[in-house]
Amino acid sequence: MRKNRWISCAAIVTLTAIGFAQNATESKSPVVNIKEYRIDRSIGEEAKGCIECHAKESPGIVADWSDSRHAHASITCLDCHAAGPADADVSQVHFQYGKTPVSTIVSPRDCSRCHPAEAAEYAKSKHANTLAIIWKIDLWMNKGANNAVERMTGCYHCHGSTVKVDKGVFDPDTWPNVGVGRQNPDGSFGSCSSCHTRHRFSIAESRKPEACGQCHLGPDHPQVEIYDESKHGAIYHASGDSWKWDSAPGAWSPGVDYRAPTCSVCHMSAVRDVPGTHDVTERLAWELQAPLTIRPADFAAFPAKTDYKVERAKMEKVCLACHSPAWTRGHFDHLDKAVANYNDVYYKPAKALMDSLYEKKLLSKDQPFDEEIEIEMYELWHHEGRRARFGAAMMAPDYAWWHGFYELKKRSMKLEQMASDLIESGKPAKMHTLKGTGGETTAPPGILKPQ
Repeated sequence: MRKNRWISCAAIVTLTAIGFAQNATESKSPVVNIKEYRIDRSIGEEAKGCIECHAKESPGIVADWSDSRHAHASITCLDCHAAGPADADVSQVHFQYGKTPVSTIVSPRDCSRCHPAEAAEYAKSKHANTLAIIWKIDLWMNKGANNAVERMTGCYHCHGSTVKVDKGVFDPDTWPNVGVGRQNPDGSFGSCSSCHTRHRFSIAESRKPEACGQCHLGPDHPQVEIYDESKHGAIYHASGDSWKWDSAPGAWSPGVDYRAPTCSVCHMSAVRDVPGTHDVTERLAWELQAPLTIRPADFAAFPAKTDYKVERAKMEKVCLACHSPAWTRGHFDHLDKAVANYNDVYYKPAKALMDSLYEKKLLSKDQPFDEEIEIEMYELWHHEGRRARFGAAMMAPDYAWWHGFYELKKRSMKLEQMASDLIESGKPAKMHTLKGTGGETTAPPGILKPQ
């Protein structure tokens, strides 16, 4: 257990920067400029020691912390990092600096001591469970289609890894990692610092689209690029510097603090009578990232305990803070029609075509990506299929059309031609040796927990 240790004292921590200036008597002598961080409040002697030591060893950490709301409320290093002697991740190396057990990792369970509602909402979200989700449905993981290095430098940086600790030393294959679905040594899932980066934990930083764009970008889920193209993004880039980003939760108001929504406004922030949430699974009426678009409650890997009609109504209320009812209804009508268009015109026919090839033994099910047509099918839904749907959802016409439905037409033609060639020849598709395979195919313990 982490404990507070409060002793009345005052600490002054100084960081020194060397500047060079013209001296009256010696033209090139250095002038020492002092930057002081004054912690003049009631903190414990142990906490004072942490601050003074880290001011020398890692001054950037202290600089960030000193400018945070935590510091202003006398929340110190020990309040977050102090550990119980039996905790699995107690740092053994740190004992050479002090007797207090500390842990490098500050997990959502630790944060929940002060932020219980936020931690509870986060725990039931897709974010906190995204490592489990990929182990349930991702062929790259459960078929070993990529190797450990590719997972470590790619998948796990966003989805999170299962952090392993042996006698207080982190396994370098699983650490460092701040993935949003990270499995922590204390059994909790997630990393609050994925969005609220340490040690400032700035609410302003987490409200900006760049926070989400760390993971939501690229050919398969380009939400931040889509946002940039949208009218909302254009307004943000034009005037966002003047918005009031640090208003307290519940007081951040459209038309007062900001002119257009960011990702967090639509999916998380309190807007009018829609309460704020750290469960990004809320307010969704569709699972737009799935191969076949379905309702969130029907997503087998992580069925949402929500009613899509209720959640759609919440999202509409967010829109109504700035838009008319007719505009809002029209937007969601366009989205629903785009979903039906993708499902019925592109995905379902392509899936039926692939199923027929497997039935005819023209394709092998042993390895999901060892035949070229399998890659084509994967990218149909995972790349342009998602772009079409996300573009429609977030009002980015270039992504909905040129990067989305237009590319779906080309991909469908190629799939149909490749399938026709296979059927005409009667010979199974050429099987390739997929490069970079060999990743573990068994999920880490505790990942596939019941929902």
